[in-house]
Amino acid sequence: MVSRKYRNPCRSLHRRQASLEPLPRILVVCEGVVTEPQYFDAFKREEENRLVEVVIDNEGGVPKTLVERAVLRKKMAEQQAIREHDDNLKYDEVWCVFDVDQHPRLADARQQARDNGIRLAVSNPCFELWLLLHFSDQTAHIERKPAATALGKYIRGYDKHVPFEVLRFGYIDAVRRAQLIERRCIEAGDEGGNPSTGVYLLTERIREFGRRGRTYP
Repeated sequence: MVSRKYRNPCRSLHRRQASLEPLPRILVVCEGVVTEPQYFDAFKREEENRLVEVVIDNEGGVPKTLVERAVLRKKMAEQQAIREHDDNLKYDEVWCVFDVDQHPRLADARQQARDNGIRLAVSNPCFELWLLLHFSDQTAHIERKPAATALGKYIRGYDKHVPFEVLRFGYIDAVRRAQLIERRCIEAGDEGGNPSTGVYLLTERIREFGRRGRTYP
């Protein structure tokens, strides 16, 4: 019987050699305690990328606080690498994933991230927008509750839990749609406006490094 394991349509059909270079270690710090970690854990398994570590930061606080905790985790890993003489213990990339809709001081969070080499995957208004883009376009302003309601049309009984098997085939469309609304925001002089999401920037990095370590038919 021929295997029907999902293959991403964006991948090359040409066989490529596995890289001998060390693959980057990525830390993903999530604000949400259910949806985001479930999604990223499933996504890294799909891409067979074992060097992605997903951490739930459920201590609360504003995005700036989330970034500060990510900075602390990054520095602790660097200190451990020095103590154990093992550079592989350091994170090559650290990402923070959070929403816009409920938080003040986003400019402070962005500046804190830039100052400390932390990358951001921000959704406006919420992470559900990124999930919704797997199924449909969303170019009009939208708030959290309507986004969840719209998502429920495609994921029956959606209650924060993410059935990744329902999302996987819409991934390429989600990236395309996210890039489209991002360009529209930039052209309107409203970078990061509603609606927009930078989650695809992180997922594409996970995909890139997952592919790099494997060969494909």
